[in-house]
Amino acid sequence: MMKFYYAPGTISIAVAYALEDTGVKYEPVALDFKAAEQSSAEYLAINPKGRVPALVTDQGILTETGAILDYIATLVPDRMLVPDDAWQAAQMRSAMCYLGSTAHVNHAHKLRGSRWATRQDSFDDMTARVPETMAATCRFMEDNWALSPFVLGERMSMADPYLYSVCTWLEGDGVDITDYPKLAAFFAKMSDRPAAAAMRDKGFTR
Repeated sequence: MMKFYYAPGTISIAVAYALEDTGVKYEPVALDFKAAEQSSAEYLAINPKGRVPALVTDQGILTETGAILDYIATLVPDRMLVPDDAWQAAQMRSAMCYLGSTAHVNHAHKLRGSRWATRQDSFDDMTARVPETMAATCRFMEDNWALSPFVLGERMSMADPYLYSVCTWLEGDGVDITDYPKLAAFFAKMSDRPAAAAMRDKGFTR
């Protein structure tokens, strides 16, 4: 059985959602970030980046959210969570890249400023900008993605668990999701699915 390393409140929740939604069997292993377990020698042997998620499979270890989601999709081909159409598949991956390279980075400026700077005034400045940059991210998604009801339109794809995870951060980042009706409807729909309920029951999310 695969082992899935995660921490509540992190982007690893995207993978948890996908695992629950697809029914793929896995063993969850929670890391306590407050105790710096992600920096322990034991975990660094699994993921030298010291971050989550990490998925241990019988073929090796995967450590990037987008790659893990892509892999899970291959385990349940009947679900077609990566579109057959090449253009739609590229659109899905474009959305996932945006979430990883822009939305996640904007959010990380709140608590992970040491990745980019060394001075407290720099940390404070980055933190202060988070509501603005995350709001701009939401506006882009609202205006440019289908979200009717999913990222690509009527069919769910692996971009949707990824976006769901980002949406769980918005309240804490000072963004009112109701300012973005399509995004709010998307988050409500994803939150009502059995996968989200299972995640709440298992302590992945509130």
